Amino acid sequence: MSLILTMVAAVLLDAWLGEPERFHPLVAFGRLARGIESRLYGDRRSVGVLAWCVAVLPIVAVVSVSVVAAPWLRFMLDTIVLYLAIGLRSLGEHAMPVAQALHEGNLVEARAAVGRMVSRDTDVLDASHVAAAASESVLENGNDAVFGALFWFVLLGAPGAVLYRLANTLDAMWGYRTSRYVRFGWMAARMDDVINFLPARLTALSYVLVGDAQRGWRCWRDQAPAWDSPNAGPVMAAGAGALGVQLGGDAPYDGVWERRPALGEGDPPGADTIVRALHLVRRAVVLWLLGVLALSWLWPGGLHA
Repeated sequence: MSLILTMVAAVLLDAWLGEPERFHPLVAFGRLARGIESRLYGDRRSVGVLAWCVAVLPIVAVVSVSVVAAPWLRFMLDTIVLYLAIGLRSLGEHAMPVAQALHEGNLVEARAAVGRMVSRDTDVLDASHVAAAASESVLENGNDAVFGALFWFVLLGAPGAVLYRLANTLDAMWGYRTSRYVRFGWMAARMDDVINFLPARLTALSYVLVGDAQRGWRCWRDQAPAWDSPNAGPVMAAGAGALGVQLGGDAPYDGVWERRPALGEGDPPGADTIVRALHLVRRAVVLWLLGVLALSWLWPGGLHA
């Protein structure tokens, strides 16, 4: 039962405190990664593999020491690590200002707020595109900032959650198909794809189960294969379908409107869509906690203590 207790404690701690305001370990890790990049950078995959290993593996090894700690100390360490690895409250803190601005008809403020969530050109977005961008971000980051860490924590404990968050962070820093990172960042991009493969599909399934199941499953099945990202596609298609809303479609990046497949079906997005997307993620978190609780009862010796 210590597994589910740790997960509940971490989720409650996140709801209470949110992300640390003055110091977050991922911020420090970002500085470390930039330092490693400046010293090791080379336009070769092998160099990128070395940089990834130097950045991630020593930290995971240090966290792994917690598995031999006394039970009460391990519970505390695991709770703190998982709390720092998830960002459920931060989803709302980023998304709700967008919804509030749209409710008030303040498109300028809504664009500014969504610009803190997405990388597209927000200054040319109309209200519907702003709502779509924020909703897509909430759905996708439900996996990246919550369920991915929960999955790897269930599987490997605190080291798994740390491995996931560090790999996810390096993908955000190095996993671009630019001239600088296409080879150096290959390892970061591929590792993020690999470690997100199962969590993304479990996230998509969770959205289907706590939303409009028929639409969610149909959109996941029909629309996800057309999306560039093998993991974001299932998550956002299933989420949009579960919400019964139209997302996806063309979006502006670096001054050019890029063609993107449609996601979901139903009503066009609005301010309420953002709020509903947050509620969908939160219901899915409850579903995961209940699922782990059931596994703990049915298989008491099969989940890590």
